[in-house]
Amino acid sequence: MKRGKKYQDSLKLVDRTKLYDIQEGIELVKQTAKAKFDETIEASVRLGVNPRHADQQVRGAVVLPHGTGRTIRVLVFAKGEKAREAEAAGADFVGAEEMVQKIQEENWLDFDVCVATPDMMGLVGRLGRVLGPRGLMPNPKSGTVTMEVTKAVQDIKAGKVEYRVDRTGIIHVPIGKASFDAEKISENLSVLMDAIVKAKPASAKGTYLRSVVLASTMGPGIKLNPGLF
Repeated sequence: MKRGKKYQDSLKLVDRTKLYDIQEGIELVKQTAKAKFDETIEASVRLGVNPRHADQQVRGAVVLPHGTGRTIRVLVFAKGEKAREAEAAGADFVGAEEMVQKIQEENWLDFDVCVATPDMMGLVGRLGRVLGPRGLMPNPKSGTVTMEVTKAVQDIKAGKVEYRVDRTGIIHVPIGKASFDAEKISENLSVLMDAIVKAKPASAKGTYLRSVVLASTMGPGIKLNPGLF
């Protein structure tokens, strides 16, 4: 794959054989973010688990203290009082049958996170084939199937992110923007890594944190020392 000049220039700043300490790695990922837009900084964490085994799934959600720098659009499936609570909490879209119909008939997906009250899941279940592959299906483990819609919406707007190990054993999570100062990125990363470490399955054997890599949207990966977490 041919890379652009800015990427090649950034790559020259990175020692691919080195495991950087946290602060040095964060400063470097900010330095290598050279695009004209405010690049997202993502953490990729390779775990020593086998995701094909149900007892080695690693999944959860955490509120990053400084958010991700993105404006998150929230859809809430709810009726009556819970719908009014969702609107008051700042949900961008609230509804029930009409929202399901809109997604099914118009392929409407102009939202980033989907929340539902438990009584709505029979209805939302019809959208499994559409929402599931996109990671948008509400799930109790991530706190998006709940009667506490006010807290759910406020947490998401404040910077709540989901983490989930993929089929290759890696978790990918945005932890901020290149414009964030290093301390904010460091605090976001620390909170995320604490949650991932605490979520270690009892059945996981050997080294749990295999690698931790930071990268901006258009920049090269920077390997951190996983032993520091």
